[in-house]
Amino acid sequence: MTVKPKKRGRPSKSGAGLSQKMIVETAKKLMQGQGSVPSIRKLAAELGMDAMAIYHYFRNKDELLEAVAISLVEGIYQPTGLASWQEELTELGWSYLTLLSDYPGLLETLLKMRSSGPAEVFITRFERVISDIGLTADSKKNAVNLLADYLHGYAFSMQFTTIVQEERKAIYTGSISLYLNAISLGTSASGSCVFHK
Repeated sequence: MTVKPKKRGRPSKSGAGLSQKMIVETAKKLMQGQGSVPSIRKLAAELGMDAMAIYHYFRNKDELLEAVAISLVEGIYQPTGLASWQEELTELGWSYLTLLSDYPGLLETLLKMRSSGPAEVFITRFERVISDIGLTADSKKNAVNLLADYLHGYAFSMQFTTIVQEERKAIYTGSISLYLNAISLGTSASGSCVFHK
């Protein structure tokens, strides 16, 4: 077994190749491979650095987790405006579920985070998709909260099943169609919202 020599302390001013991006990418790779968020010690060992070098770039583990989570969530579907809002919202939700499936431990991390950074990425994309259908601000908030709760519940339940990907998508497609129909029924033909508090 080969042991990587550790570089101690703060990174040198010459860079030594270490950066926030490198740390985040390495953490993502470890997270995908081991099924959970890596410890600072494990991450440092993978980078061949002392753990204190990571703290030069991130004040604490929470700040690192936020950066990793935001980086991952930024990889989900980017609305294009070329398809219907229903198709785009369906794709947005499925890409988020795929992310949660590909990175075990991410769901738990997101639900425990104090920061709203990753959620803001999803909310911004959600709002871009539904911007022209006439929902009020309250209805938009309720709609995104309901969608997030559904996606998180779906992702959690799929951790305990052996259902193949095609069946998972069929279940998702059926469920999300009910959600989309509810939003469609909640708006009039002119596009103004008729949801009531």
